[in-house]
Amino acid sequence: MNQKIIKRLVILGGGTAGWMTAALLARSMRNTLDIVLVESDQIGTVGVGEATIPPIQSFNRALGLDEREFLRATKGTVKLGIQFENWSRRGASYMHAFGSIGKDFPFCDFYNYWLRARSQGDTSSLWDYSLNYQAALQNRFAPLAKIPNTNLPGVSYAYHFDAGLYAKFLRRYCETNGVERIEGKVSDVLRNSESGFIEALQLENGTQVNGDLFVDCSGFAALLIEKVMGVEYEPWSKWLPCNRAMAVPSQSAQRIVPYTRSIAHACGWQWQIPLQHRTGNGLVFSGDHWSDEQAREVLLANLPGEPLAEPRTIPFKTGHRREQWCKNVVSLGLASGFLEPLESTSIHLVQSAATRLIKCFPHRGIRDEEIAEFNRQSRVEMERIRDFIILHYKANQRRDSDFWKSCEEMAVPESLQEKIELFRATGKLFRDFDDLFTEVAWQQVLLGQEVWPQDYHPNADGLSEVQLAEFMQSLKTIFQGAVGNMPEHERYLAQQA
Repeated sequence: MNQKIIKRLVILGGGTAGWMTAALLARSMRNTLDIVLVESDQIGTVGVGEATIPPIQSFNRALGLDEREFLRATKGTVKLGIQFENWSRRGASYMHAFGSIGKDFPFCDFYNYWLRARSQGDTSSLWDYSLNYQAALQNRFAPLAKIPNTNLPGVSYAYHFDAGLYAKFLRRYCETNGVERIEGKVSDVLRNSESGFIEALQLENGTQVNGDLFVDCSGFAALLIEKVMGVEYEPWSKWLPCNRAMAVPSQSAQRIVPYTRSIAHACGWQWQIPLQHRTGNGLVFSGDHWSDEQAREVLLANLPGEPLAEPRTIPFKTGHRREQWCKNVVSLGLASGFLEPLESTSIHLVQSAATRLIKCFPHRGIRDEEIAEFNRQSRVEMERIRDFIILHYKANQRRDSDFWKSCEEMAVPESLQEKIELFRATGKLFRDFDDLFTEVAWQQVLLGQEVWPQDYHPNADGLSEVQLAEFMQSLKTIFQGAVGNMPEHERYLAQQA
């Protein structure tokens, strides 16, 4: 254990990860901690994370950010879910819509009633009972906490935004709240010969930046956690076969839809993220099945508008650090691990890790027990998200390419296999305690990928056939009425300008 009280924290690297971390620490610990962020204008950022999930609202609220100002500054739009196209099979689509579906009863989720109705000939889609999906389908949005005159929850939403603009927005916030920014590139790292702790960063311009605790937000370079501390990387490529991405902005589509599109292709998938001023596009693919030129052709042939730049290629390796925190170095963002952006978790992982760091923040010295707990929680979180993403690949019915055949045939982690088998056999689904994704999220992806249960919960038989039909119809009517009262998404955005 190092007995030194942490008074000065140094963050290496800006971008979304660095400035999000600095902002949350400045908000919560500015009275007890000096925060320094070192970055170089000469080093670019990856910046693929322009889509988020609902917890980003909690992060912005924790900082006291005004939503209207945030949307203006980041060219942001609203996100109600992710539309998956061609994933279960070519031509099929479904949405992982945020929020609830239908109306739950004690001990029995709504989808069990839908499964029973389906077994009796009802042809309704599960998503007919999703307020988020129906709003997304009609390109409408309003920040509705609750459906009026009911006890049903309203809309759950996140954002699309320009990650570079968000980093600049947070930088202004940080510098206003006492964070010191130092420009420069690291040329050397000074370590204590006995403890192995980092004592200072030596910059190329001669500046020496001393610190007690260092946060590595240097991206895939992992300058501190890997290059200095030597922490190994555990790859997950045997379950997540894509290892390259290609990104390009394009002119905006005719309509700014309030959802992300994820479009599966022969050897990977494409994202489309609508912003106010452009559309973010990218292709995540397997370099073992496609060359960069093949990927480039597919990407450029499927843009919603004219490209605004040349596509840039981003090689990556899915996996995580065996230790996210080692001695007095904590790695966040891409330095700590990477899960492809299929479920928009990259920015959230920064948010949750920064929150975890504050909760585990050392007082009188850095203790092994705190480090161990931080690393345990980090690993569990990454593994739960990993399983959810693997599900999209594993449960496919395509078999129209070697890529998809190998995905369908691959062995998956036991934790995921057990969940799939239980759901298929009984219709029962249980969310792990530490799982980021809700049971409703798992339901949508399992059913959307055509993992059909052979049974449903017996409580769903508690209604007569007539009562069940009336119940289902009344929910449809309520959701349709609520969506009909919402303004169009573009109109809502214009009101925030």
